[in-house]
Amino acid sequence: MGAKSLFDRPSANIPVVEVPPTWRVAWGKVDSITEDVAWRDDRIAIILPKNSPLSPTSRFVVIGDIWLSNRLELLQRLGIDPTNWQGNDRELVEKLWQRWGVECLTLLVGMFGLVIWDRKQKKLWFGRDTTGARTLYYTTTGSTRWIAPQLRSLASYRSHDLDLVALRDYLCCAFVPGERTLWQQVRELRPGTVVELPNEKIHYYWQLTEQITASEQNLAWHGNRLRTLLNQVVQAYLPPNEPVGVFLSGGLDSSAVTALARQFHTHPVHTFSIHFGAECPNELEFSGLVASHCQTQHHILEITFRDMWEKLPETMAYLDDPIGDPLTVPNLLIGRLAREFVKVTLNGEGGDPCFGGPKNQPMLINSLYGSVTNRDSLQAYLMAFQKCAMDLPQLFKPEVWQAVETAAWVFSEDLNSTASYLNRLMALNIKFKGADQILTKVNNLTQAAGLQGRSPLFDRRVVDLSMQIPPEYKLSGVEEKAVLKQAVVDLLPDRILYRPKSGMMVPVQLGFRKYWQREARDLLLSKKAAIAPYLNQSVIENWLNYKGDTWSRYGVKLWLLVSLEIWLQVNERNSDR
Repeated sequence: MGAKSLFDRPSANIPVVEVPPTWRVAWGKVDSITEDVAWRDDRIAIILPKNSPLSPTSRFVVIGDIWLSNRLELLQRLGIDPTNWQGNDRELVEKLWQRWGVECLTLLVGMFGLVIWDRKQKKLWFGRDTTGARTLYYTTTGSTRWIAPQLRSLASYRSHDLDLVALRDYLCCAFVPGERTLWQQVRELRPGTVVELPNEKIHYYWQLTEQITASEQNLAWHGNRLRTLLNQVVQAYLPPNEPVGVFLSGGLDSSAVTALARQFHTHPVHTFSIHFGAECPNELEFSGLVASHCQTQHHILEITFRDMWEKLPETMAYLDDPIGDPLTVPNLLIGRLAREFVKVTLNGEGGDPCFGGPKNQPMLINSLYGSVTNRDSLQAYLMAFQKCAMDLPQLFKPEVWQAVETAAWVFSEDLNSTASYLNRLMALNIKFKGADQILTKVNNLTQAAGLQGRSPLFDRRVVDLSMQIPPEYKLSGVEEKAVLKQAVVDLLPDRILYRPKSGMMVPVQLGFRKYWQREARDLLLSKKAAIAPYLNQSVIENWLNYKGDTWSRYGVKLWLLVSLEIWLQVNERNSDR
């Protein structure tokens, strides 16, 4: 096809990516562990990166990545004057645990993945925040169980065998939903959950539940209620005494967060937007309008096709399970730009899942016309991702397809719940796409850039309120996110409030047609490709030749596969080191 390559080398060699391990905890048989153990007790060994704090001076030892947005409220519950508090959030959790034990998790609002060891009772708990802003992974077999906040830190202790059901799910969703990971015998702890060892008891301390209230009130009333909460949450998410950044696309969600941050922050607000060069449409007109309206210090980053391809291995190395969203590389690169100016960034993630964004429309249409299309709700939901759901019988090798064809899906329970239909869809997007793609991506890639990324629209209080608002005020006829628009109607120009949702379109279709085809061929069609034992490479070759691409979807599918292949190669190299 005469595709133009950006590169001189004839093949897409994957560079070695050095990613330092995170903290990890071993439980069970730990006598033979020879790694640098920061602290050891009966049945537990804690391995920490250099200079990590650990001060087990009390009965409870707390390890974890913890940031609490309701810190002041928690200190008041403990009877501690916030002006006299000099400790960190880990020490605050320790005090709360001393007072209330595992029940204190219901009080925590923020981002955390933590492990707590009771030195007296010889019990261990590990838990995750309610929406999944932080992650925890754990091995499920063997005399020694390992727990870590990032999957790559368990590379030395896991099986090298792929979980085929997780592979199926990734190809349909562009992420691995639920507790599975791509590796057998390693699981991801679900949000709002804590596990107790040695009895392996699982506590669900928070669950997403529809509780519609004040249905007799009008849209303005619900909008005011939401605005009051957003004012409180965004203020809590702002870093004291330093500038803050906001990733600004120009859409409603990031624009609302920008306006609220600018209203409350007494230090500079920096906004960051991206585009993909002169060949591609962009949203800089809208992000620039918001930046000017809110008087932020605005920064624009151009991301080239060379950047997208060359930075993908490093990006995949920083992720836990692979994420086939083309925004992964831009997220890392804009984070590095932001780190030149700020330490904390906010974003608008959560607006669509919580307030009825456009991704729900295909499912709503299917609910009306399902008898015509003959698709059940699960089929329609999988197709709504617009990835490889319809391709699986041909894309998988026959023996692999036979192994996964009838395996259960994690979405079925929520799809068939008794909640209103829109809230069922929102619950799926919050519990799975939110926790397993959006927030994981934000967490890992902002940390990789040396930032802390915060998502105020995914705050537990906002999520809870979203499930109390009547569905007709979230998707009101054809108007999306009506209640969110009402909440911030005085903060943003009408051109932002009422513009059609377009989303951040990454030009992967153009990328594979014009720039990456030769590299993608070398990567995906090699006999030594990591995906070769599982996928039919003749199907992939047709996609690379754009045969039958009626709906211009092959670029998205190819990015999904390239991300998977690179992720597998990078992770296998890390596990062999």
